Amino acid sequence: MIILMGVAGSGKSMQGRLQADEHGYAWISTGEILRVLITGKRRQEMLEGKLLSDDEMIRVLDTVFEVIDTKQEFILDGFPRTVVQTDWLLKNVDEGRFPLTAVIHLSASKEVVRERLKLRGRQDDTEEAITKRFKEYEAVTVPIINHLRQLAVHVYDIDGGRDPATVHKEITKIIDQNNPSVV
Repeated sequence: MIILMGVAGSGKSMQGRLQADEHGYAWISTGEILRVLITGKRRQEMLEGKLLSDDEMIRVLDTVFEVIDTKQEFILDGFPRTVVQTDWLLKNVDEGRFPLTAVIHLSASKEVVRERLKLRGRQDDTEEAITKRFKEYEAVTVPIINHLRQLAVHVYDIDGGRDPATVHKEITKIIDQNNPSVV
């Protein structure tokens, strides 16, 4: 399992899709899954930037993990988003449900992220939502990254604000160095 973390617009989805396409990995984007599966009031709340509860997210991911072959490499994009989710994921790693190849943290400046999110044109990419995502990133994602480091999980920091080809090469190098199945 390769975990991609970072603020919205840092390149997680682009890099996840590139790696998945290039290597044949499953790409699990919780954002994409939720946009497809969540309906009604919860969907409206999600569009307003509200997160699903830990229990809801874990149930969704648990279902996905039942469908894919978790013994094969896969990319996880957008999860975990809380310490509870992080601990659940690491417990699954410890129990042998799937191996952890790498945790990759993509960073990008606020200017780069704002420009990228405006260009992608999704309904939930308003100025207000973008500002909220930065605050959420600082309040939620950064503490998760620190939590992982405290648990001695190596987190690779990559500047996601650079051109996608350069970022892709750097991620590929990290995966190749950490994946025992790569010859």
